[in-house]
Amino acid sequence: MHEEQFIDMDRRKDDLTSEQMLKVIFNYTAKIANERNLDRVLMHMADMGREMVVADRCTVWLLDQQKQELWTKVAHGVSELRIPIGAGLAGHAVAAGEPIFIDDAYSNEEHKEVLADGALKTDRQTGYRTKALMVIPFRNNDGDIMGCYQAVNKLTEEEVFSAKDMEYLALAASYSGKSLESAMLTNEIEATQKEIIFTMGEIGESRSKETGNHVKRVAEYSYLIALGLGISRDEADVLKMASPMHDIGKVAIPDTVLKKPGKLTDEEFKIMQSHTEIGYNLLKNSNRHILKAAAIVAHQHHEKWNGRGYPQGLVGEDIHIYGRITAIADVFDALGSDRVYKKAWELDRILNLFKEERGQHFDPQIVDVFMEQLPRLLEVRDQYSDAMLEEEDKSY
Repeated sequence: MHEEQFIDMDRRKDDLTSEQMLKVIFNYTAKIANERNLDRVLMHMADMGREMVVADRCTVWLLDQQKQELWTKVAHGVSELRIPIGAGLAGHAVAAGEPIFIDDAYSNEEHKEVLADGALKTDRQTGYRTKALMVIPFRNNDGDIMGCYQAVNKLTEEEVFSAKDMEYLALAASYSGKSLESAMLTNEIEATQKEIIFTMGEIGESRSKETGNHVKRVAEYSYLIALGLGISRDEADVLKMASPMHDIGKVAIPDTVLKKPGKLTDEEFKIMQSHTEIGYNLLKNSNRHILKAAAIVAHQHHEKWNGRGYPQGLVGEDIHIYGRITAIADVFDALGSDRVYKKAWELDRILNLFKEERGQHFDPQIVDVFMEQLPRLLEVRDQYSDAMLEEEDKSY
């Protein structure tokens, strides 16, 4: 193939017809409007721009005002990147607040230095051949620049972007900037809720001398198990955010019971059991989705599949899936960690117990998924180990 032909003939496409364009716009605007997860909003934005202008790649760059950088998590075939404002074509477009339009990166004189240090340098490293480029900033409702679209390589026979393509990408940018502002606000609110929930969970655990990493580990275990069960990523995210509150009721348990190193008396055990009801009562009146889930987790994480758990003695699938998942995540972490009343168990001993309790304490399907996910669960345990936390504390 001639060296100037950067696109395989089999990959060539035609520009969209008006009917196809409307279909793409309606499809992606619906997806973006109904999506709350910021990363997936960005993915939809990049996909929409790529399809609208028939580009090989489309990247969405976001402006980080605090660091004065542009960053992207969404780049087709490219991992996360950060660049200073003013660097690269994207940085220049954002700094100037104007679009950039290039037919051939290798013969362009106006942006020669920027291209040599950016796209052409990347081409040399990866073997990719950049030709046509188009960068368009997008703004929020106040008119402030939030980031930009960057489209690379037109897949049609002409191999260059047209004025019409710029109009289409400008349309996508105009819509996406406003939608992104809403998604980022939602993301910020949820991040704040998550931080509060983790902090409250850590408070509950710290009273019984558990580390803050216990709630982090249980959250990650619950998330991985939920995904392994086929639960949607959105619902798994909710459980991940809610599960740290499983022992929040411990804030009301007396120290004489909570921190007792020896075996509890029957009366003391009843007091300890009450943390499930206390946690539930603290959370049950919230209308927030995450806190409603947290109320379920706090109430049911000590229920058992065979009906011999507490506080309600629920049986089988009468126990909410959140409670069943958190139960095994919590026990796995509790047995594998040093506590005031015991030393950590060896992994083989824990796994043997889970096999024995399959269909007794634990939902048998969840035990099976737990075993399938074990390598990833052990990675989480190492990542958030109490020893790692102690090392972090020493570094301050």
